[in-house]
Amino acid sequence: MPERTVAIGSRQGLHARPATLLAQAAGSAGVPVTIAKPGGAPVDAASMLLVMTLTAAQGDEVVLAADGPDADRVLDELAELLARDLDDE
Repeated sequence: MPERTVAIGSRQGLHARPATLLAQAAGSAGVPVTIAKPGGAPVDAASMLLVMTLTAAQGDEVVLAADGPDADRVLDELAELLARDLDDE
């Protein structure tokens, strides 16, 4: 299963707005996507509430994983999304 490790770019971490944007993007990706802190249990990236339970702060690394067709493309897009400061957008 392909994975990407990315540092959270949003100043306030994965709070409601960035978690919602990630969940929406993951939900429309067409493949199942999980997110976890390194060494932690993965959660469904399409669930804003589960993403928020990670309590990931700015600069924290998270691991995205996906399985299925286009998994690499989906992970690249989601990693790029998380690396941006979504609080500015």
